[in-house]
Amino acid sequence: MTENTSTSMISLRGVNKHFGDYHALRNINLEIPSRQVVVLLGPSGSGKSTLCRTINRLETIDEGEIRINGELLPEEGKDLAKLRAEVGMVFQQFNLFSHMTILDNVTLAPIKVRGKSKEAARKRAMELLERVGIAQQAEKYPAQLSGGQQQRVAIARALAMDPKVMLFDEPTSALDPEMINEVLEVMDDLAREGMTMVCVTHEMGFARKAADRILFMADGEIVEDRSPEDFFNNPESDRAKDFLGKILGH
Repeated sequence: MTENTSTSMISLRGVNKHFGDYHALRNINLEIPSRQVVVLLGPSGSGKSTLCRTINRLETIDEGEIRINGELLPEEGKDLAKLRAEVGMVFQQFNLFSHMTILDNVTLAPIKVRGKSKEAARKRAMELLERVGIAQQAEKYPAQLSGGQQQRVAIARALAMDPKVMLFDEPTSALDPEMINEVLEVMDDLAREGMTMVCVTHEMGFARKAADRILFMADGEIVEDRSPEDFFNNPESDRAKDFLGKILGH
């Protein structure tokens, strides 16, 4: 696959978003090159999840444009579904189909959307379940798995579409503490393998280790755009200093 190196993998230009009178995203301009891992940090209500969800138009925008690998993100219809298939998303809640086995959860979209044969989809699904460490659970149902295992299924399901980009919206915040690391390890592996990733997370250890860039948001704006080392060791804005002081407990 040849990559279009002249364009960013994700591009947002002049993006604004309101919820009624509330200005959730304020003139966001952002370029994310291929293979970069970007972690969005910031206080609650700062716009992190909204920004993440606009990248595959789960949230519509009022103004601006969003491009994935140079292609303008359409507002609706078949073209949107096609481009959305390039963008995997993992949510806080696992959103698995409870009446389907783990294997069927992972093969459903490749068969229906990508038109893969059942055999090819199952082979790929088993490879991915192996990769996230739960191949032996393939014939079980979501309710029979722990939260950490379900979230790893959700990651495998997103990867089954062979996306160009992976979005993670607080993927560990619904998990018990002992399950968080097993999900972060899978994300860490993806980062090392060169997946373009945008992650909203409260896991500072992951942000320090896996991110190429930290975007710190407050009041719907990107206040800082720095390397993890610079951000954690030398935050520039008062908002970031205050945030880190609270979260790191200095």
